[in-house]
Amino acid sequence: MDIELLQKYIAGNATEVEKQCIIEWIQESPENMHEYMAQRRLYDMALWRIESTGEEKREKKQFSLRVICVKIAKIAAVLAVILLTTYYWSERQQISEKEALQSVYVPAGQRAELMLADGTKVWLNSRSTLTFPGSFKGNVRNVKLDGEGYFAVTKNMEQPFIVETHKCNVKVLGTEFNVMAYATDSIWETSLLKGSVEILIPGSTNGGMKLEPNTMVSLKGNRLVKGRIKEPGYFLWREGLLCFKNISVCDMIAKLKLYYGVDIVVNNTKILKNRYTGKFRTKDGVEHVLKVLQLNNKFTYTKDDETNMITIN
Repeated sequence: MDIELLQKYIAGNATEVEKQCIIEWIQESPENMHEYMAQRRLYDMALWRIESTGEEKREKKQFSLRVICVKIAKIAAVLAVILLTTYYWSERQQISEKEALQSVYVPAGQRAELMLADGTKVWLNSRSTLTFPGSFKGNVRNVKLDGEGYFAVTKNMEQPFIVETHKCNVKVLGTEFNVMAYATDSIWETSLLKGSVEILIPGSTNGGMKLEPNTMVSLKGNRLVKGRIKEPGYFLWREGLLCFKNISVCDMIAKLKLYYGVDIVVNNTKILKNRYTGKFRTKDGVEHVLKVLQLNNKFTYTKDDETNMITIN
């Protein structure tokens, strides 16, 4: 910034266009603000010396009310600039923190793997969204999950890791666990493979529930129910595999609807109670699963690409 223009502004002799230019320049960075304040102080000191010399020549005449009012007005103007700039940068800081949040969404039938700023590894299943900061600050490491995610959390005793979902939160220090928490699905589950986690229900006064390795917890209404992990192979979804072990066709179709984002209408209800065990590659698609299922279950199906609907007859 041109020093002469800046001094002209401080002296109150700048035009409206020059004033607007200076104000925008001050708001651009803290460094500009510091330079402005430095020039302001130099001007005030010079003004003080000039006025002091004038007072001596006037044989120690007292300050008039007008001079006092002018000085008060100058001080008030400086304070106003400081307060406005402080407010401006506070607002900018809050906006920057919000802008620092990142979100990753995984489309239907796909999966994703990423590493967070603290070294934590996260695998996201189909139709899942993870929101997380570019860097973790403060006393906790917070992320938000809508969908299903597998977390291998870097241990930090002084900064717990919390996964927030629409129903419950999962608090850990360093561990490996799986969270299923689709906002569009009634099922909420957390499975612990290594370490320890604590399940917290926001707004509840009953405290949380701690899990041990190879245990899982489900939310039934407002109650947490603990049990053993029945099928470790389920977590192979991280490698792109859908694993079903002695699961009913009804539950299997529910999983297909969730993961592939397709509406499946079953008119042939006779097949729903049948059970199935098998593995599929996610990338092969929902129709590949249905064609394999047809080998042991008598049904036909049609798919409407416009409505994204599959009808089983």
